[in-house]
Amino acid sequence: MSELTLTVMRLGFLAVLWLFVIVAVQVIRSDLFGTRVTQRAARRGADSGRTAQAARPQPPRQQSGGRGGGRQRRGAPTKLVVTEGTLTGTTVALQGQTITLGRAHDSTIVLDDDYASSRHARIYPDRDGRWIVEDLGSTNGTYLDRNRLTTPTPIPPGAPIRIGKTVIELRK
Repeated sequence: MSELTLTVMRLGFLAVLWLFVIVAVQVIRSDLFGTRVTQRAARRGADSGRTAQAARPQPPRQQSGGRGGGRQRRGAPTKLVVTEGTLTGTTVALQGQTITLGRAHDSTIVLDDDYASSRHARIYPDRDGRWIVEDLGSTNGTYLDRNRLTTPTPIPPGAPIRIGKTVIELRK
């Protein structure tokens, strides 16, 4: 083997070794300090309405028909509140958009819970203005008022939705 080939192999091995060390340090750092939380307000324009406007709750919008979920019924819930878990007290205004829940960073509500899947569940409005919860094939399941969900189910206001250690409710 030539001296040049041996030197290139040594440098390649050194680069792979340093890459391994950097990745290992990042994994240890994320385990110790948690994941970085991004500001939803900064991403709002880039995602064009896919994320919830959790940073600054606004009153619900009234729309004149069109695709489902735009109309607000009298007495309909206006916010989603986390009542148990690491995000206790978090409130998301219900404005007719789909709310995704899970460990993925692009979820509307990012759950830091070992029992939550990356794409665990979603909550969305139907054409009648009711809110529906749907389990997205999670491993540990989504529970509505102590019943495991197998199909998309309407959410009565105040009924607890449990995902791992996190409990969420729709409120007026």
